[in-house]
Amino acid sequence: MAIKHSLIDEPGFAGETSAFLARMAAPAGGGVPPAARAKPPDPAVSGQPDPGVLVADLYLPARGGPVLARVYRAADVPEPRPVLLWLHGGGFVAGSVYDLDHVCSRIARLAEVTVASLEYRLAPEHPFPAALHDTYDALCWLAEHGALLGGDGRLAAGGQSAGAALAAGASLMARDAGGPGAPALARQILCYPALDFGQDTESVRLFNGVFLTIEPGGFVEKQYLAGQEPTAYAAPLRAESLAGLPPALVVGAGRDPLRDDARSYAARLDADGVDVTHVEYAGTMHGFLNFCGVLSAGDHAIDLIASDLRQAFPGRRQSD
Repeated sequence: MAIKHSLIDEPGFAGETSAFLARMAAPAGGGVPPAARAKPPDPAVSGQPDPGVLVADLYLPARGGPVLARVYRAADVPEPRPVLLWLHGGGFVAGSVYDLDHVCSRIARLAEVTVASLEYRLAPEHPFPAALHDTYDALCWLAEHGALLGGDGRLAAGGQSAGAALAAGASLMARDAGGPGAPALARQILCYPALDFGQDTESVRLFNGVFLTIEPGGFVEKQYLAGQEPTAYAAPLRAESLAGLPPALVVGAGRDPLRDDARSYAARLDADGVDVTHVEYAGTMHGFLNFCGVLSAGDHAIDLIASDLRQAFPGRRQSD
């Protein structure tokens, strides 16, 4: 099975990224200031929500207690439709569903899916595996009860950065659980995923400190793992085999210390017989989907994700 690689090398994307990076400064030591957790995004930077998409907040049951999900449904797309669980980024210690109204509403409309964006628990208050359990439990609920949201029985998972790691880890959990109780995923969408700890890759050496800082044993690792040894569910690149996982779209950023996580995971999926498409935005930085108001690569990637999902979910199917 041949991996499908694409390189998006658009000079305008690179220029916008350089200008935006010049306006910003990454937190010292790779940490996330506490104030960043609660700071609402500026729509001029993050992008505006799609006005034709209906948004509702609800709580999904999980073993650690109810978890908020923000649900996006395009008003002019008939139901039933597939359901996509989406996980925000933020290094496992920050970020929120409220950061992604533009991203999730646009995916909901363009891909003709219902998007459930999850407000999973954050470290350090809730270290691993709390966020992963929230993700997996939400997938299980959506697999069983997705019809309540207008779902047609088809389910995908995706996310950005730490959220992509949670989507990948939950996909591994679903594969390993097997049986009728495990959620059956048709697709995973992994955007600039953070798939290991303590990386010493070429991309870390080239781009560490470009918006994102990675340090072995640093802030994020200490807060999220809280002294635990990372398992494959926390660091999916450490899995012995990726065989049997759902087909994947892996989106990378070329000026990202995590660029090689995306490349390596796509290659591993392909080697283990999983259908995978790997797309890299050459001149773009980590986290670019959060900044669609100023980085047009973000909307380009949203269009790409939507096209991928439409191909993964052809036609319409009545729910069972």
